[in-house]
Amino acid sequence: MPSDHENREQPNRTPLEKGLHHSKKALSMTIRIGNALRRIPFIAHFIRAVQRFDDRMGSQFGAAITYFSFLSLIPILMLSFAIAGFVLASNPDLLARLINGIANSISDPSLANTLKNSVDTAVNQRTTVGLTGLAIALYSGMNWVGNLRKAILAQSRDVWERDHEDKEKIHSQYIRDFFSLFGLLFALVVTLSLTSIAGSAQATIVRALGLEGIEWLHPAWTSIGMAISVSANYLLFLWILWILPRHRPERKALFKGTLMAAIGFEVIKYIMTMMLPRLASSPSGAAFGSVIGLMAFFYFFARLTLFCAAWIATAKETKPESLTREK
Repeated sequence: MPSDHENREQPNRTPLEKGLHHSKKALSMTIRIGNALRRIPFIAHFIRAVQRFDDRMGSQFGAAITYFSFLSLIPILMLSFAIAGFVLASNPDLLARLINGIANSISDPSLANTLKNSVDTAVNQRTTVGLTGLAIALYSGMNWVGNLRKAILAQSRDVWERDHEDKEKIHSQYIRDFFSLFGLLFALVVTLSLTSIAGSAQATIVRALGLEGIEWLHPAWTSIGMAISVSANYLLFLWILWILPRHRPERKALFKGTLMAAIGFEVIKYIMTMMLPRLASSPSGAAFGSVIGLMAFFYFFARLTLFCAAWIATAKETKPESLTREK
């Protein structure tokens, strides 16, 4: 309660003084609440992770990873056209149906001829396009893996600058990135296979037992499918955050950070699944919706990965980097 002296002085205060007094009290209360929240371990850890993510240019690295990810799609598309060319060349009936379908579905003769010529090019030059696409895909894939690894290491190291032992010859680096690329592809194939097989097995079991008509079981099936998908994501991010950077963080922090990444990635996939159909329904979205959605997906994936790397690295409060460098 205010003292008698404060009660006697309060009527003599001007409105400005009263406003300043209340502002000081509100600011003091806000500071006390903020200090109390910072003493909570989870919130203190979250603040340390955000500070490291910002200090070590997490947003800029995320944008760079997005750029390299999108750029790597070009040779993948070239390789896909080459594979389609081999399939069409070995199936003349499928090629004839495709050409007739293009001619019948497009009223503009010039556009139909352009698409027909594209199909003919994909069939006739499939070997050249395929080999070129494969070579460029390997090169861009290794660069993508190398840039992702460096970005994760920038968040994971105790000191941002590279140590002398981190520097290696360029041919050794490309060899490591080559095997890392195939390791990542293997982890991705395993993840997608687990999700697909588990989803198909779940649907088969539900149909075999005749449980598809029971409404109250639908949330349970959804939860089981979500758990399977998160588990598959966990394996993928465990490889990305542990094996790829060749960095050995604390195991408990690694497992927690990987679980956070797996759940966050599932949230990103759900949001993108909900937003892309709405984006594609608009006139501008029909032309650019897939490109915008793909870039947004890569960007959120990169930011999530780097933030979880910062979370793992800040599991324990450490001294500031300036003090570490001075020592």
